[in-house]
Amino acid sequence: MTTYKLSSNENPFPPLPGIEEAVARAAARMNRYPDAGSTALYAALAARLGVATEQLAAGTGSVAVLYHLLQAFCDPGDRVVTAWRSFEAYPIAIGINAAEPVQVPLTADGRHDLDAMAAAAAEPRTKVVVLCTPNNPTGPALTHGEVEDFLARVPGEVLVVVDEAYREFVRLEGAVDGVALLAEHPNVVVMRTFAKAYGLAGLRVGYAVAHPDVAAAIRACALPFGVSAPAQAAAVAALEHEAELMERVEAIVTERERVVEALTAQGWDLPETHANFVWLATGERTADLVTAAEEAGIVLRPFAGEGVRASIGEREANDRLVEVAAKFVP
Repeated sequence: MTTYKLSSNENPFPPLPGIEEAVARAAARMNRYPDAGSTALYAALAARLGVATEQLAAGTGSVAVLYHLLQAFCDPGDRVVTAWRSFEAYPIAIGINAAEPVQVPLTADGRHDLDAMAAAAAEPRTKVVVLCTPNNPTGPALTHGEVEDFLARVPGEVLVVVDEAYREFVRLEGAVDGVALLAEHPNVVVMRTFAKAYGLAGLRVGYAVAHPDVAAAIRACALPFGVSAPAQAAAVAALEHEAELMERVEAIVTERERVVEALTAQGWDLPETHANFVWLATGERTADLVTAAEEAGIVLRPFAGEGVRASIGEREANDRLVEVAAKFVP
């Protein structure tokens, strides 16, 4: 029996031939260091996003970019506000930089409590707020209006990181656009990645879009030659093949909707997901569901005592998920 990994939110489609060829060409020069300035990647991103290259900072995934940002802007004891539960890497990155994590509970439907987060951001020594949209692991996304209203209530010296790792999967009317926000709010930092929609999880390329001074500070904290030459080549090629990749994203979204419909029909009360995963609030039965899933040949991501995140994968994998989930409807 084939075992499917639905625990890491990976793109189930294999690399496009054009991207594989770009990686192979770059790998043929593996005896040379990569371009430390990510020149070709920055030029391609600047053209795609309509920003200046000076506004960009790349890293080995958007997680690395966050590490660099916190290193650049946080002193020991400074506060970093996040929603919770949210991306597991946030408290780790905050702690490594000796900052204080301030975790604001999600609402009952898995959304950011922006009122409570704005109040927390107004407290002294707050340096950074992170908004994860869509939120990992629950899935709801923020609207542009919600974030604009939030920014109006946050001190201008506080950096507001809009983590859009799953933005290509969002089908929410009026969804936030971090880059558009940045044009009006210099304290906004946008984080994006090539890992999910672009299918480059194994090559580790993420980036920030920010005010030039902020981007420069992030780049200054990055390790030299961090983003490999094959990774840079793959990211540039992915932008060149974006139309084909977005067709795959649309297929994943269609499959997500099928899975959500099936789970809802079983009686699950799911948060409104706009990512490539679904959240099952299994509470104390979390471990039991994970064990049953493993017996059925699928690997899920458990959060002990809270719930399970299941990525949208191959159709067969998703069918197994629905079959197993039927036995654990609250």
